Amino acid sequence: MSNPGSGVDAIVVGAGHNGLTAALMLQRAGLRTLCLEAKRYAGGMASTVELFDGFRFEIAGSVQLPLAAAVSNELGLDALESLDLEVMSVSVRGVGDEPFIYYTDLARLAEHVEQVHGLDVLLGMAELTGWGQAPARALGRFEAGTMPKTLDEMYACATTEAERASITEMLHGSAGDVIDRYLPDREKHGALRGMLAFLAVNSTFRGPYTPGSAAALAWGAAVPDENTVLTKKLKGGIGVLTEHLEKQYADAGGDLRLRAAVTEITVADGRVTGVVTDDGTRYDAPVVVSALAPDLTLNTLVTGGAVGTDIAARLGRIDHRGSYVQMHFALDGVPEFVAPYELLNDPKMQSAIGLFSTPEELQVQWEDSRRGIVPADPAVAFQIPSAQDPALAPPGKAAASAFALWFPIEEDPSEYARLKAEMGQRVIDKISRIAPDFESLILKHTTFTPKHMGTMFGAPGGDYCHGLLHPELLGPHRPGPRGYLDLPHGVEGLYLGSAGCYGGPGISFVPGYNAAKAVLEDR
Repeated sequence: MSNPGSGVDAIVVGAGHNGLTAALMLQRAGLRTLCLEAKRYAGGMASTVELFDGFRFEIAGSVQLPLAAAVSNELGLDALESLDLEVMSVSVRGVGDEPFIYYTDLARLAEHVEQVHGLDVLLGMAELTGWGQAPARALGRFEAGTMPKTLDEMYACATTEAERASITEMLHGSAGDVIDRYLPDREKHGALRGMLAFLAVNSTFRGPYTPGSAAALAWGAAVPDENTVLTKKLKGGIGVLTEHLEKQYADAGGDLRLRAAVTEITVADGRVTGVVTDDGTRYDAPVVVSALAPDLTLNTLVTGGAVGTDIAARLGRIDHRGSYVQMHFALDGVPEFVAPYELLNDPKMQSAIGLFSTPEELQVQWEDSRRGIVPADPAVAFQIPSAQDPALAPPGKAAASAFALWFPIEEDPSEYARLKAEMGQRVIDKISRIAPDFESLILKHTTFTPKHMGTMFGAPGGDYCHGLLHPELLGPHRPGPRGYLDLPHGVEGLYLGSAGCYGGPGISFVPGYNAAKAVLEDR
């Protein structure tokens, strides 16, 4: 076929938040840039989608994570309207326990914790935060424009022996051991322990007491510094982020083409030459940035034989075992929460409601799921975003979403549909425990498993991290734009910029930012 992409300086594969970030930065820098997206809309897993008439949902990600101020400034993210949330989340175990209210104002949060949960809990939280500071620096958690650190460089981030020990524990220890040390009371600290355990493992395929899970705890619980923009919930849903990038890219003269699935990244004599799409169209360019998973990019899309066997083998060992369900509900009104959780009827408490299992229960549930057992009482992160952002649902209605662990992905595929239905009902039952009218209010709902996420977004195994948050997939073991520190991919002109790269995952834009920076450095 003819080459409608000839004359461009760079091609970006994938128009999620990382792909759009790279495309925008390259276009602004004077490179004629073409961005190709397989789906019918841009945004990928940072999208707000109308799944049912009048009901709009954040289809995967739901918050802008803390990110480097340099990235926020580069992308003009301060221009976006965020919701003024008084309460970021409320955590309960659902057994009559005292809710843990995570106020956005830190002074009020500290006051609540000390008065309601006790000084020992407040001190334990502070100590756990302190434990995570050196690991966060070692992982480059809030950095942008930097490359992965070697192990020696990671340890050089420590200023004391205690900090060196925390980095070692991050690399080899379990989240449960860290939580037990700082918040040991299984009842008094129950909801907070459950929240931290859920935070630690929802981007892994490990239970909270499995060695290596401490890395995800350090990643998820890291506290930003003064050079970081804090977590935000955006008016209109997370999709306004990528809509903002898409508009800036168009205003800069960028070319975005939808329904253009790339089937090959072409390479000749060790240098990228362009891409081919599923309709056979060839687009030529001396630079290609892939916002798809690194292993999908290098082991599947790149012209056969262009990538060395060593890096191909390492990429083939990336763990993509997502083990969750995500559900979206169109509701005929807001559910009513009953005693002892009446405070949840206040709309300001409904932006994120955690119905968490204990770390011990989460560990057993993960182990059971590997034998095909659906959790009887799954841990659920539930939210009613329309409570704070009414435009997400028709008048008098409500839009709600839930994310739950652990879905038995290793079971016989013939059991998939049954397990999906069973897991979905368990989630509904769990929510109905504290809001008995919830199920009766459901007008329509859908359940996404990792298989669906893989189909919808090209995420291998439904892994929205493009490489789970296991220590062997972080630091120097996570590729940068040109491949691994000790094993570059060797294809000149090809750059990696997905969540599976250094700086990811989460909606931080850093992998796309790093890829664009690398392109410009090499020019």
